[in-house]
Amino acid sequence: MEFSIATLLANFTDDKLVARKVLEKKLGCEDEESLEKLQITLDVLEKIGLLVKERGKYRRVTEEGLIEAKLRCSSKGFCFAIQDSEGSEDIYIRESHLSNAWNGDRVLVRVLKEGSRRRSPEGEVKLIMERSNHTLLARIKQVEEGFRAVPLDDRLLFELKLQLNNMKLEEAIDHLAHVEILRYPLAQYPPLGRVVQILGSDAEAAADIDLVTCKHDLSRTFPDSILDAAAKLPKRLLKADLKNRLDLRDVFTFTIKSVNGDESVVENAFSVEKISADNWRLIFHITDVSHYIQADEALDREALKRGKSVYLGELLLPMLPASVTERCSLVPGSDRLALSLIITINPQSGEVEEWEIQPSVINVDVAVSQGETESILAGESTKVAAAVQEKLPDLQTLANAIKQVRLQRGSLQLNLPPSHNPYYDEGSMGSVVLNDLPGRSLITELVILVNQLMADHLSALGIPSLWRVQGTPDPEDVQEMLKLAVNLGVELGLDPELEIQPLDYQHLTGAFADSPSEQVLTYLLQDTLKPSVYSTTKGSHFGLALSQYVHITAPLRRYPDILLQRVYHNLIEHGRDRRNTRVKDRINLRHSNCHEEINWNVLPPELHQEIQSDLTRVIVQINDREKEVQEAEADLAGLQKASLMKQRIGEVFPGVITGVQSYGFFVEIEVPVESPTETNLANTLRVEGLVHVSSLKDDWYEYRARQQALFGRKNRASYRLGDSCMVQVKSVDYYRQQIDLVTVGADGLPKSMGANINNEDTGDIYSPNKTDSFDQEPYDEE
Repeated sequence: MEFSIATLLANFTDDKLVARKVLEKKLGCEDEESLEKLQITLDVLEKIGLLVKERGKYRRVTEEGLIEAKLRCSSKGFCFAIQDSEGSEDIYIRESHLSNAWNGDRVLVRVLKEGSRRRSPEGEVKLIMERSNHTLLARIKQVEEGFRAVPLDDRLLFELKLQLNNMKLEEAIDHLAHVEILRYPLAQYPPLGRVVQILGSDAEAAADIDLVTCKHDLSRTFPDSILDAAAKLPKRLLKADLKNRLDLRDVFTFTIKSVNGDESVVENAFSVEKISADNWRLIFHITDVSHYIQADEALDREALKRGKSVYLGELLLPMLPASVTERCSLVPGSDRLALSLIITINPQSGEVEEWEIQPSVINVDVAVSQGETESILAGESTKVAAAVQEKLPDLQTLANAIKQVRLQRGSLQLNLPPSHNPYYDEGSMGSVVLNDLPGRSLITELVILVNQLMADHLSALGIPSLWRVQGTPDPEDVQEMLKLAVNLGVELGLDPELEIQPLDYQHLTGAFADSPSEQVLTYLLQDTLKPSVYSTTKGSHFGLALSQYVHITAPLRRYPDILLQRVYHNLIEHGRDRRNTRVKDRINLRHSNCHEEINWNVLPPELHQEIQSDLTRVIVQINDREKEVQEAEADLAGLQKASLMKQRIGEVFPGVITGVQSYGFFVEIEVPVESPTETNLANTLRVEGLVHVSSLKDDWYEYRARQQALFGRKNRASYRLGDSCMVQVKSVDYYRQQIDLVTVGADGLPKSMGANINNEDTGDIYSPNKTDSFDQEPYDEE
């Protein structure tokens, strides 16, 4: 089992002593080689003063001035160390102070010079805690002593010596290859690698999936040891498995198959019953994966390493092997273990009266496809069982009522293209996408409610959790966005002295909907939202307008959901249902009616601390992995768009200016596609390209940041945020996913009058995220 210094040190929390045996189990060190590596690492960390050994156990020493961070580097050699905590300053690292660390590595940094108003703090890398680049994309070149690999990523400023390993590399000179790193730089020795696969003569000759999986080091297969562990899972339920579980096998239950992703992964099922006119009973079932995936065992470590399933077009890279999915998926006709939320809800108001969360055993009666769901909800006749045709509209009634409650409290909906988010809850920016299919929208409302109720339950009982949080937007960003909205004809004011509320954003989206510039305004608003992240500290979720929120509904595809299932099982197994043994009356820890009665610590202190420590141990890894997966999925979408636009070079499209910078302006165009795909459910694809100022040859253009516009000095022409314009596709850089556009006149020809003029900022580098280039030093050398 491979481990990093970061994962090792994550086991040291709260200044406690940790035995080596505990580390062996947590890190999965079972063979002689990994045990020896662990001991060497412990000895080194002890020698450099990060660990101390007391009574045969180890304790971490926190040294003042050492900061854990992640490196973000430039093609010019310098880097910034980005701290995990929001609002913390980035630390500037000169190339000479990198200590052989590379872009993306997690490091310990010592601050050498404090920052000032105009300068970032400056530091040096003291320890590389975790390497980010285990493999990379590189070009093969021949040198006198053999072959070298030159990384495609220009932020990696080195060449790797290549081990031949029986490959005929002379036939692959100048070709693109997937290279595995065998040794990182050590003293005078250069990094060493070996070619795993020749991908093609260049990036365009390689398959886009290969580029993405290699670039982000995404494994397409599971190790044999993991497949063996999965194969050993019990094939049927035993009587012992049903102990203390609510038997719901006689309750009519159905599932809705996924519209995108793997239809074999079925994590949720539904039952609905009309108790009275004012109260219906909704039962939301979640497959109980935690029963099979035990903490700190092989399958658990693999799931933590992968973090979540990755959806790359038609390719699914699952978090767990297929045999685990087959064992746990809620398929019709099979007894399955579940966590069932039994919710009493008013179908008119959408208000939840009460709920309980029960470990259960269920047996799904019917699985309905997305198409059948849409037909039933539209009142069309289908061959689906009559019971489903009756229950599904009831489920839709509840979903509509739940949605109204969500909107009344200020939950944010953005009018964006349908997302490829297969998890049905809030998207990566913490908001709900308005334009979605009816079946998905229905499930989304139920999933958000269930996640919310679980969060409320754990919060009321004071149980440690992995919270899903989204911070409040920065007031400065919001005021800047409102100024830009005024330029687009929408005048709305928010008091800069008052904290932004979710309802404020809901009012903004309502006002934007009436504007012809809704598309651009929505993007501007989206840019002010902070990303959702996981946290061991309870916090609010701005986009959903909730004081607390968790993820628990997707345990086959998301690791935090498995952790939350374990937390809940610990609660019902070890939670104290009375203040002390002298009290006769017990309360039901599974029911919402216990919330007002508890005035004691529900979990024993040692167990409470153990759960908190276990969650703290993995939080950084989980958040890092989520970012990596999002980047990989975005990379694939970018490559596919670049490939499409490569075929459209020379074509003219109408577009809308979505961003303006000193070096040019970004234009979004809609490109027709022959047929919708899993990653794009519409008939058109939205693509963004850059019109660089150097292509505007009819005048000298000045950039005005306040107005988000470029103004011509002579002809007074302007290019403003939100303006419509006609553009021609000039060129496409496939690997960098950069699409260069030029403006065209009424005659359909590129505007090319006058001399080659542009402003003083044309040297800026094209930045696809519309921000100023990172490729310049933060301040001059002294």
